[in-house]
Amino acid sequence: MKLRTRNHSRGIALIMVMLAIAVFSGLAAALVFSMKVETRLARNAEDEQQLLWLGRSGVERARWILAQHPPAEPYDSLNQKWAGGPGGPAETNGPLAGIDLHNYPIGAGTVSVDIIDLERKANINTANTPELQQALTLMGVGADDLSVVVDSIQDWIDADTAPRIAGAEDDYYQGLSPPYHCKNAPMDNLAELLLVKGVTPEMYWGGGATNHAPGTFRHPKLGFATAPGEEADYPFGLVDIFTPISSGKINLNTADTNVLQMIPGMDAQSAASIVLYRAGPDGVDGTEDDTPFRNPAQLAAAGVNPRAIQQAAQYCSVGSSAFEVHVTAKIGDSSRDFTAILWRNTGTDIQVVSFWWK
Repeated sequence: MKLRTRNHSRGIALIMVMLAIAVFSGLAAALVFSMKVETRLARNAEDEQQLLWLGRSGVERARWILAQHPPAEPYDSLNQKWAGGPGGPAETNGPLAGIDLHNYPIGAGTVSVDIIDLERKANINTANTPELQQALTLMGVGADDLSVVVDSIQDWIDADTAPRIAGAEDDYYQGLSPPYHCKNAPMDNLAELLLVKGVTPEMYWGGGATNHAPGTFRHPKLGFATAPGEEADYPFGLVDIFTPISSGKINLNTADTNVLQMIPGMDAQSAASIVLYRAGPDGVDGTEDDTPFRNPAQLAAAGVNPRAIQQAAQYCSVGSSAFEVHVTAKIGDSSRDFTAILWRNTGTDIQVVSFWWK
């Protein structure tokens, strides 16, 4: 009997030892896993910080590139280095020779930079009634909607609280659900248009506008509305032709035909002639044989109609002051996209207006 009890006690002790080993093994495994997670989180936090500094470095690289603008080229065009082109004659013999905007190594990572001038678009904050009407007509917005959108955009931007005939002020916006106020100040972000009476997402984004190459001609609808129940299909959107930040003048060397047609007196044929003239013999923008405009007076040589040439000095330029910079920073498998707005005060004085990321 005593032997049997001793064997039974030994069995219980063995089971308890095995259970203890299993528990401690589980705790050890959990500890190892926790350490791995914490290490990974710490590494990710370190990568995020490094990506942020890489993003800022990319913006500084864009500032440097814009500051190297050669005085011998008193214009901004799509064949220049900042725009991703091969470089103008003065650039290929200067500091920008051989420079690459993509996959530039910095420390443990790389940055890719894309620079877009904002003078390739019209300024929504300075656009007058004829310009807004022309833009919406080119998009194919119907006559009934056109007057509402034009008046409402101007009511949103101007400082007074009196609505235009087809426009809207606080009385209208406070009746919406949820209610909000009419801004009565210039737009800081073009997406504010989506808050304006009459502006639909289709008008803002356009129908497949991103599938068209810049500078290509898109046939306007001449203001004919869509049929009842028919979904609106605009060839391009407000986001493609307007910006809230620019000098207010349209750059003849970078604007596409839709934006060029917003210049008073500019018809579709003249707009197409401008793009063809600046593209040079090969007919393609952003290549070595481009012949950028050096001043608006050259529009006569491009075959532009006289009425548009008379308006050119007021509405056009051949240079740009505002630039939108997109930076992609990468460290190993981690990456982050950053955006900045730069403003050129002088040839070498490039200021950062804003910097953000998602």
